[in-house]
Amino acid sequence: MTTIEQLERDVWPDPGPDGTFLVRRCTELRRKPVAEFTIEDLRVMLGQQIGVPSLLPVAVQVLLRDPLAEGDYHPGDLLLNVLRLPASAWSNFRPERERLASTVAQLVADPRFSASGLRPRDPNRQLGDAVARFLGD
Repeated sequence: MTTIEQLERDVWPDPGPDGTFLVRRCTELRRKPVAEFTIEDLRVMLGQQIGVPSLLPVAVQVLLRDPLAEGDYHPGDLLLNVLRLPASAWSNFRPERERLASTVAQLVADPRFSASGLRPRDPNRQLGDAVARFLGD
């Protein structure tokens, strides 16, 4: 089972007791087999832009099945972190980006999405704003 450290051929040192929770968590996740990642693991790592080339295709597959897949925070928290990735993260994943854009567009068109208050025109909702940016790119 392959880890991000193995894929990137880059072993991070132990953060030690002074490392923040997030640094310790990301270091642990770099050593966890990618095949065992949970939605929350993907959310954390992609939110920190760690292991993106290895994890983005995995996250897209999750989001194609369930665009509002939920980590530890709220429905759509994984989607939010994926949509916040810079355009450069998608340079080798154009087909995946197109499939995700189609799925996200269908989500936005669904009346249940609008009823939940996540519509792109709602400035108080981070996910709505991220969706609008992603679809506008």
